Amino acid sequence: MGEPYSKAETLALRKKHIGPSCKVFFAKDPLKIVRAQGQYMFDENGEKYLDCINNVAHVGHSHPYVIKAATKQMELLNTNSRFLHDNLVQYAQRLTATLPEKLSVCYFVNSGSEANDLALRLARQYHGHQDVITLENAYHGHVTSLIDISPYKFNQLEKDSKKEFVHVAPSPDIYRGKYREDHPDPASAYAEEVKKIIEETQKNGRKIAAFIAESMQSCGGQVIPPVGYFQKVAEYVHAAGGVFIADEVQVGFGRVGKHFWAFQLQGEDFVPDIVTMGKPIGNGHPMSCVVTTREIAEAFGASGLEYFNTFGGNPVSCAIGLAVLEVIEKEDLQGNATRVGNYLLELLSEQKQKHPLLGDIRGVGLFVGVDLVKDQQKRTPATAEALHLIYKLKEQQILLSADGPHRNILKFKPPMCFTMEDAKHVVDKIDVLLTEIEEATGMKTGNDASTNAQCKIKTKGGNSQPESVTASVSHINGAPCKQENGFYSDKRSVPSKRLQT
Repeated sequence: MGEPYSKAETLALRKKHIGPSCKVFFAKDPLKIVRAQGQYMFDENGEKYLDCINNVAHVGHSHPYVIKAATKQMELLNTNSRFLHDNLVQYAQRLTATLPEKLSVCYFVNSGSEANDLALRLARQYHGHQDVITLENAYHGHVTSLIDISPYKFNQLEKDSKKEFVHVAPSPDIYRGKYREDHPDPASAYAEEVKKIIEETQKNGRKIAAFIAESMQSCGGQVIPPVGYFQKVAEYVHAAGGVFIADEVQVGFGRVGKHFWAFQLQGEDFVPDIVTMGKPIGNGHPMSCVVTTREIAEAFGASGLEYFNTFGGNPVSCAIGLAVLEVIEKEDLQGNATRVGNYLLELLSEQKQKHPLLGDIRGVGLFVGVDLVKDQQKRTPATAEALHLIYKLKEQQILLSADGPHRNILKFKPPMCFTMEDAKHVVDKIDVLLTEIEEATGMKTGNDASTNAQCKIKTKGGNSQPESVTASVSHINGAPCKQENGFYSDKRSVPSKRLQT
């Protein structure tokens, strides 16, 4: 079926009618995607792209079972949750069965942002406290209440953009953070930082309503908290009268492999008070959920203010949600996340032995981060190199993204049907491209490469890196290319202690 507009016409109309702050991937040469299937996306010319970044199409793009469930229910009824319908209660029952017993009450909404906003309301109503502790580089959503608690966003604004009721704790990053892999107990050390914040806040007469964290930070750079961190933080937060909110919007629904929820990586002795869900929950259908305890839900209801959501929990959304859960189970997608994720980590670790640009390989299941560095000892972020690599992979019809505070972390979070063959294909391409970059910058020779050489990556044809790459990194705080760099092939970073699936 032909498209009504050419790519150029589509782009022109987008610029005319869509807000300029709504960005596209690969701005200098954006993709026009017209269909998708499984782990592949197709442009208007029928070219196939391997999707390594789409954690929304969780069980695979255009999954027939999910589509069938949606269309079947749409043919019968779609209405709001003020009418009784079995889909709502059946889905709530199935969803809560995947969680610890005390997490038993659901509020269905329409997006991850809406879920996190509601979670804040629940937390603040519970004991009447207002202040929130969030993590460095955190992102929890686009609405005003969440921009306020997302340093990933508010740090891009004016200097005094952090609100007085927001307190930022160090990211529990054992590769780049304050306490690293050589620390004897980084979990306790990072938790103590939260305790200090609580004590200082109380001295100032303020009260903590909640600590909120992604179970594994995504935009913050694929950060996996050390085991035991959440337990200790929860202990301090509860003692202060606050609640623990686990944001599973990016990482839930079996992505980590051996567990259905990423917070379960911390151990059976940790249970959050509120869990928020989004992106993968509907495989592309706009739906989300907040799950909490009966006690917190009753405190919310005691305010006397009714909570109603026009589309949250409608019969079509619940039918889709049920179908997604069934596909995850029937197709053993958790098992696939473990098998393919471990294989991907193994392949990337092998590459680390030959490529000085690879600083840290970390991940669990199909949530993997590759930290690119200009110097493995100094761990200097290789921002320009990461963006160059992303653009070159796109030319090879592989879609990958870079994120983190320095935009130097390659992010793998593909549809859960991603295969070992897909993993091998991507890593082989990365191997070739890293070799080209390292040869162009002199990293392979062990010679001190000049600052200028690091910034002007050469392509095969001898031209400097595409203008699009330069433009992509221009917004990064600071000037990564102005740092002193030395590249020595015999240098190796200390292996990090990582969770394994």
